[in-house]
Amino acid sequence: MFRKLSLSALGVFATAGLALASEGTKTVTDQWFVSLAFIIAAVSFILALKWMSHPKTARHGVMVGEFGMLLAIVGTLISFQVVNYTWIMIAFAIGAAIGVPLAVFMPMTAVPQRTALSHAFGAIAAALVGTAHFLLNMPNIGTFEMIALIFEMLLGFLTFTGSLMAFGKLQEILPSNPMTFKNQNLFNFAILGLALVAGLLLILDPSKTWLFPFFIGFSLLFGVLLILPIGGADMPTVIALLNAYAGLSASLMGFVLGNKLLIIAGALDGSSGLILAIIMCKAMNRSFSNVLFGAFGATTAGASADDVYGGKVKSGTAEDVALMLEGAGRVLIVPGYGMAVSQAQFAVRDLASLLESRGSVVEYAIHPVAGRMPGHMNVLLAEANIAYDKMIEMEEINPTIAQVDVAIVIGANDTVNPVARTDPGSPIAGMPIIDVDKARNVVIIKRSLSPGFAGIPNPLFALDNSLMYFTDGKKAVMDLITALKAV
Repeated sequence: MFRKLSLSALGVFATAGLALASEGTKTVTDQWFVSLAFIIAAVSFILALKWMSHPKTARHGVMVGEFGMLLAIVGTLISFQVVNYTWIMIAFAIGAAIGVPLAVFMPMTAVPQRTALSHAFGAIAAALVGTAHFLLNMPNIGTFEMIALIFEMLLGFLTFTGSLMAFGKLQEILPSNPMTFKNQNLFNFAILGLALVAGLLLILDPSKTWLFPFFIGFSLLFGVLLILPIGGADMPTVIALLNAYAGLSASLMGFVLGNKLLIIAGALDGSSGLILAIIMCKAMNRSFSNVLFGAFGATTAGASADDVYGGKVKSGTAEDVALMLEGAGRVLIVPGYGMAVSQAQFAVRDLASLLESRGSVVEYAIHPVAGRMPGHMNVLLAEANIAYDKMIEMEEINPTIAQVDVAIVIGANDTVNPVARTDPGSPIAGMPIIDVDKARNVVIIKRSLSPGFAGIPNPLFALDNSLMYFTDGKKAVMDLITALKAV
């Protein structure tokens, strides 16, 4: 899922690039090559999404998607006689100067932020193409074309500011908690209504260009207000939704420019983002309306940390945990965002190898929304060359957790919080969790008892079969390896 979302973000960039290249004068030469290139590119995009749905074929999917996009761009450039290659190469150089360092030097923990930036850049590119098309062709734009253009720009501009807001929250430049005010939803819909009214008036009379700045301004403002009340825990779903908006924007631009491949690529991009958002909502037992307007993560009434933890939490050392692991037949590792922050995945691999050399069976339980992106934990573990078949999805692992001797939770919180099952009034009520509390022994590696994104205490930390191991994730695992070797 993570790779699918990443390619979709790349697709927004590339489809916007197609749109930029499509503003020119058609020629009849080489149309056979263009048609063939577009057909192969469209098939490549479909196959890329299919192959990226499974880890074993994900690399092939990425390469096929890249090949398809190369064909799409070359075909688009060939299909137009008047193309200013100077400006295209300047844009290419600027984009590469920004994009390559982002891809090469961006740490794994910051990939969600990078993806949000990708959505922002792709969306603003599509929106600016729409703006240029409107200003250059305003007297000759038909009604259907104008409708597509208005909605394309609306989605592009709101996705731009919304994605920047998501980036700010993920990067903690902005508070990750929901920011709310009285009658917020009513105010937000009023701003959206003003943008739609300005757009409708432009559709009826495109010559009223004085309305255009208001339309852009209201669209940009709505993107900010849309993300403002959404907490950090919902960012995986929000990023997927923003991906869908950007894809729809690109697809609508295809109708405006008469570029069939742009319609297909944008539709694939938008639908994959929507499907991913649905998967995320299902994994959190949430609806779209609850994600967008529910202010998840806001302070809620419930048991205090003192009530949950007072006098009940047991803490231990690396030596204590090593004694628990000595002779354990089955060990389950449950990664979370804390593992990503501490970059502990390589140490986790070494610990698993040591346990397996002593006869233990080691598995990894993966929650769909663990970390800050769909598939975040899968990618981190794969980076450490951990076999895909050892990464077991939540639905598959839960029925057998009672047979686990030791479950090691590294940096996870809300995704293992039993309150989801026991408290109907909790903000995570009904959310599927990994049932680590049912294991024979549970070790939680965490810096402190601080809450997760949901802002609520976790009774798992105070259970009789739980032991807290307070320290940095990477250091904890490395010390545990040393202690285990000494046992």
